[in-house]
Amino acid sequence: MKTTKTTDRRGFILSSLFFFCCLCVLASINEVRFDTLLKLGRCTPLNDNQILSFKTNSSTSSSSSTNDDDNNKNDIRILIGILTLPDQYQKRHFLRLIYGTQSTPGATIDVKFVFCNLTKEDQKVLVALEIMRYDDIIILNCRENMNKGKTYTYFSSLPEMLNDTNKPYPPYHYVMKADDDTYFRLESLVESLKPAPREDLYYGYVIPCPSMDPFRNYMSGMGYLVSWDLAEWIRESEIPRNHVEGPEDKIFGDWIREGHRAKNRVNAKWSMYNFPEPRTGCTHELWPDTIAVHLLKNQEKWIRTLKYFNVTDNLKPSKLYHIP
Repeated sequence: MKTTKTTDRRGFILSSLFFFCCLCVLASINEVRFDTLLKLGRCTPLNDNQILSFKTNSSTSSSSSTNDDDNNKNDIRILIGILTLPDQYQKRHFLRLIYGTQSTPGATIDVKFVFCNLTKEDQKVLVALEIMRYDDIIILNCRENMNKGKTYTYFSSLPEMLNDTNKPYPPYHYVMKADDDTYFRLESLVESLKPAPREDLYYGYVIPCPSMDPFRNYMSGMGYLVSWDLAEWIRESEIPRNHVEGPEDKIFGDWIREGHRAKNRVNAKWSMYNFPEPRTGCTHELWPDTIAVHLLKNQEKWIRTLKYFNVTDNLKPSKLYHIP
């Protein structure tokens, strides 16, 4: 009996050692194969698609982790010039609230108030204080007017004012003329421009109201936008210089047509529209898919519009105030 048990024990030990040795051999073989595959993988050339994918991912990783300036270079830069009058102090302060509380990820947007030369002593003091505090005013060298060249002076003055060899070119990808009774939702504006070309572009609300063809007639004066190259063309061309008087938005459309410009056009209708009251062919109800609402001629219309879009939802709670 003892002999049998001793023999069984030895057999078990030998079997276990053999099994363990087999495992070691298999592990060594797999390690060799794995190393070989790694070496082969390093030597295998990438195809074009793989190279492109690698470069894109590498670039994205590098810019996001080490160079925020590179990201900023890809941001859309927009100048919104709100044409208004020097004496409209309260309206400017109100619009600073409207635009100063909006965030625009993926874009840098500057909102400036645009008017002609100051003519009163109080304007010279009060506007100078605004500039010192907010630095958001452009004073053009012109006599105040609506349809006798102010829009031309605005666009044609921008290249000389803003081109700077020490700053990125162009200073803005897009420049806009806007009315002071138009509410722009800046994030929606940016999203609509992301797929748009950055050259030879004309963007806005097509007139007449029933038309959806941006190559017909012109964009409404509530707010239209062009790429920077068109602002430079306006400065250099005789076409706008010799044709400045008349309804400013229509005249602007005439320049574009006569100069054979703006092969790229974006009709933002019906995300841009007039306030729903009084109802006309250019209006509809307020709705979420909105870029701009025009003809906000009084505070009641502004408040109704701002409440609809829940603009105060991000108000932080505080012990300092209670707003039901």
